[in-house]
Amino acid sequence: MKCGERTYIFDNPVYVRSGYSIVGKMEGEGNFGEYFDKVLDNDLWGEKSYERAECKMHKEAVKGAMTKAGIEENELGLLLGGDLLNEIVGASFAARDFRCAYMGVYNACATFGEAILLGSMFISSGFEKYVSCSTSSHFSTAERQYRYPLELGTQRTPTSQWTVTGAGCTILSAEKGEFNLKVSAGTIGRVVDMGVEDESNMGGAMAPAAADTIIQHLRQTKRDANYYDVIFTGDLGKYGKELLTYILNDEGYLIKNLADCGAMYYTGKQKTEQGGSGAGCASSTFNSFILQKFKCGDYKRVLFVPTGALLSKDTSLQKQTIPSIAHAVCLESC
Repeated sequence: MKCGERTYIFDNPVYVRSGYSIVGKMEGEGNFGEYFDKVLDNDLWGEKSYERAECKMHKEAVKGAMTKAGIEENELGLLLGGDLLNEIVGASFAARDFRCAYMGVYNACATFGEAILLGSMFISSGFEKYVSCSTSSHFSTAERQYRYPLELGTQRTPTSQWTVTGAGCTILSAEKGEFNLKVSAGTIGRVVDMGVEDESNMGGAMAPAAADTIIQHLRQTKRDANYYDVIFTGDLGKYGKELLTYILNDEGYLIKNLADCGAMYYTGKQKTEQGGSGAGCASSTFNSFILQKFKCGDYKRVLFVPTGALLSKDTSLQKQTIPSIAHAVCLESC
């Protein structure tokens, strides 16, 4: 059922059947370390390149989620996946090892939210019984993709974030899983561009998009922010979260239960400036920390809002501003 211009209420139940997360060594030493399913000893993971390592992470995240869901490969109807690499090769190359239908998706670091919303539509409509939603990122591949070769040793700015080396996969189903958790609603984001040009300040570029989606979700569902235990944004970082709070306050939304996966990801001892980012930031946090909080009963309702900066190296070199997007996913215990 459509509720407002961009918000959908899923009439038929969509359940989170399972989740799996795999991360790099540095990520395992962060604040969510105890919640991840697998932590790598090194970021190459026995492969010849970081791109190959990311593809391997993506594939193993899907396999791990399927195993935890208790389903065979021939039962998986659709794989929705994406990453930050050109032609989303991390997800697409991983999909070579699965026989099911595959759709590559991309909304930068908001891709996981996009995948969850699309997967929920397939499940709620009755077209699929099991859908896999996965994203990945890797610090070394992202630096090569968006910035400079690591060998240059380019100095990082105070507003920059550290791309998470990690992958996360969620299996959605028409049947309940161990978490007794459902995706009850979602709000699709729109592209927002407030004129930020600095590619090292993605939190500042993405915060207005996050604010727009959160406000629209609350208005269209006629809910107060306190309906949720926590409103999690994806990877705004510390500065971006502060800016989001300022924008919401300026719009009359004094929301006190905001949290950001990127700002929480690393410890203060790790030199990550504003915190974590990347397509694997939100997905690995969701499939570890957030799901476990639901499982132990600490959370009953969460609004999950992955955020994405829709830029490329070419657009930055051409001095174009950074358009951004955020999607909202409503998760509720059942």
